[in-house]
Amino acid sequence: MKVLVFIEQRDGKIKSSAHEALTVGAKLAGNASSMAAVIVGNNVSGLTSQLAGWGADTVFVSDAPQNALYNVQNYASSVEAAIKAFSPDLILGVASPMGRDLFPRLAARLDGAILTDLTAIEGHGTGISGTKPMFSGKCLAEVSTEGAKLSFATIRQNVFAAQKPGHGNATASAVTAAAGDGRIKTIEIRKGKSAKPDLTEASLIISGGRAMANSDNFKVLNECADVIGATVGASRAAVDSGYATHDMQVGQTGKTVNPNLYIACGISGSIQHMAGMRTSKVIVAVNTDKDAPIFGVASYGIVADLFQVVPLMTQRFKDLLK
Repeated sequence: MKVLVFIEQRDGKIKSSAHEALTVGAKLAGNASSMAAVIVGNNVSGLTSQLAGWGADTVFVSDAPQNALYNVQNYASSVEAAIKAFSPDLILGVASPMGRDLFPRLAARLDGAILTDLTAIEGHGTGISGTKPMFSGKCLAEVSTEGAKLSFATIRQNVFAAQKPGHGNATASAVTAAAGDGRIKTIEIRKGKSAKPDLTEASLIISGGRAMANSDNFKVLNECADVIGATVGASRAAVDSGYATHDMQVGQTGKTVNPNLYIACGISGSIQHMAGMRTSKVIVAVNTDKDAPIFGVASYGIVADLFQVVPLMTQRFKDLLK
């Protein structure tokens, strides 16, 4: 099948999750001539060289001032121009906040079938099938676009390992699209101060719950995170109590994460929280309540006070990383 992969970038840097999408796209396409990529932004033409060897012979580039800040109207028009130029069977991206906004609009605009947040995906002729977690991760649905003329799909981040296929020339091809009608204007994008990966892309996460008691106590988690290069998260209870900001929230009403290691500190493990992190590859739970639901999904459980355990973990990590 012919596959077009949407490459998400921020401030002129390709997001690591884009390489996961490229890996999946290359397997579905089978060869570089059947796969292309599309990048939208301002002053992003130079990024095409970074995609050499990632499975696509052609990289469509929509490089324009109106694309400097993400605007769903402008981005959709740009990707649509690439779709018309390449005529793919599948447009593939990541289930990031941008992907969740952009892909449904494109599917509706082009009358395509769409599958979102997939944890498994296979090609069948010009259609696809896949696995999608549903009902807070309590069941898995088998979904398909069989019979559709055009398919859209987003994959869950950190599920598919990025593996460079080693083929694909990544030759740039400019595409132009009319700007949106102005009904949507992006005034500014506010960013957090942390230089660490966003929770949705982090491979290591340490999160705190209501037991943190106040925002100052998060420094215990921050110290541990600094040692191992982890990103700090929080439960909804901690956010609602004012101990952490909303961008740190993991769970059904926060961010869905899938790191290699998730350390849950003082988090009881509500259904809403576990919906956002239960697919983590290794889960370590620290809680004083031996009956806390979090232990039901944990790979390793420590029944103890987090303020005693986390400093010991931090010191042990320091010793191991010397």
